[in-house]
Amino acid sequence: MKKIIILGGNPETGVLVEIANNMGLHTIVIDPNPNAPAKKFAAKTYDIDGFDIDGIVKVATENDVDGVLVGVADILVKPYKEICERLNLPCYATDGTIEAFCSKDGYKRYCEEYNVQDIPGIYIKKDEAIRKPENVDLPLMVKPVDSGGGVGMKICRDEADYNETVKNVLKFSKKGIVLVEKYMDSKCDDMAAYYTFKDGIPHLSAIYDRTLTRLQGDSSPIGLATLYPSKHTEEFVKNVNPKLCELFKSTNVKNGVLNVQFFVEDGVFYSYDPGFRLQGEAPHIPLAHINGFDHRKMLLNFALTGVFGEDNFAEQNDYMLRGKKACSIWVLLKDGKIDSIKGLDKIKSHKNVIFVVERFKEGDEVLPAMVGTERQVLYRIYTVSDSVAETNQTILDIQNILDVRNDKGEDMVLEWTDLWNTDDYNHH
Repeated sequence: MKKIIILGGNPETGVLVEIANNMGLHTIVIDPNPNAPAKKFAAKTYDIDGFDIDGIVKVATENDVDGVLVGVADILVKPYKEICERLNLPCYATDGTIEAFCSKDGYKRYCEEYNVQDIPGIYIKKDEAIRKPENVDLPLMVKPVDSGGGVGMKICRDEADYNETVKNVLKFSKKGIVLVEKYMDSKCDDMAAYYTFKDGIPHLSAIYDRTLTRLQGDSSPIGLATLYPSKHTEEFVKNVNPKLCELFKSTNVKNGVLNVQFFVEDGVFYSYDPGFRLQGEAPHIPLAHINGFDHRKMLLNFALTGVFGEDNFAEQNDYMLRGKKACSIWVLLKDGKIDSIKGLDKIKSHKNVIFVVERFKEGDEVLPAMVGTERQVLYRIYTVSDSVAETNQTILDIQNILDVRNDKGEDMVLEWTDLWNTDDYNHH
């Protein structure tokens, strides 16, 4: 039985561990938190920090492991590469990809060089005077350069708040650096492009629009739903994709998956936040269902063999999803204790629902600190249908079926996504 170490223990990584188990692998999950959710699926677990390279190499040697893979966690990509090198095991990261895709400052530098528009902004280091970006007005978005999932981010609307926040957010950054950038408000469209790299060739695998909640004051806006393919697909493929592919080649990327987010304002695509790993959004779920390749299995096989995907990958890959529409619906909860959840089984048996990622169950508590981060997500519900109108009907069905109450009998769902505007999508 082949043994694999998986780095990181969040719920999204848990799904990867389950897939590895189903493939007949012996899974070892490493995360400093003894109660990390992904650990409950693993054959063996260790409470070791992902940055403790010596400690992890020791575990790998003692267990005679055949492969190492990083889960859904950007910050662990760099140690993942060092661990693989020490053990002489396949690794999908290169120095260039770590520099370009695993820190916000590195990505900004590459964007400048390859003429990819990013969000205007500046960096402030721990001991520097606090200043504001030139030619950019408040409100500003402040975020640590090295944390993800909305942690430590804040929108600032006045000077005093801005100065206070920069000081505070610096504490969240291991590197002691914050990124301050133009706040892209609700008038912008929000979308993402998801790439597969196979043997050095970039393939655009999915492109999707996102709706976000703006109800939570000045915390980072969290996703409510996504729709594939994006209404901006044509323009993106023509104007942005070629420049990005040049940027990718310069990183010497060989294999892996990459998600890049964009704001679109007045026809300009502003690129931000690359993720060189499996995504919380999980585009791999609709892709596996429609196009027949599963990035999770591909990555697990790669960790053991160094081969990523089948020979016919280019034919399988189709970012237009063979004419289908895919949509993920994120159910966000307010804080409180979950007393009852009704309707989950009925949702799972809906003809258009292909998968549900479950993060909480009855009796769990949504803590105030989770609000404004992806940790307030109850379910991500994945749907596939033949048209945007049918997608909208599916959203309404789910809204009518699901009922989540706290111990006072109050509805805990923060808000449901607006329906997609069918006119935006019909001209394709």
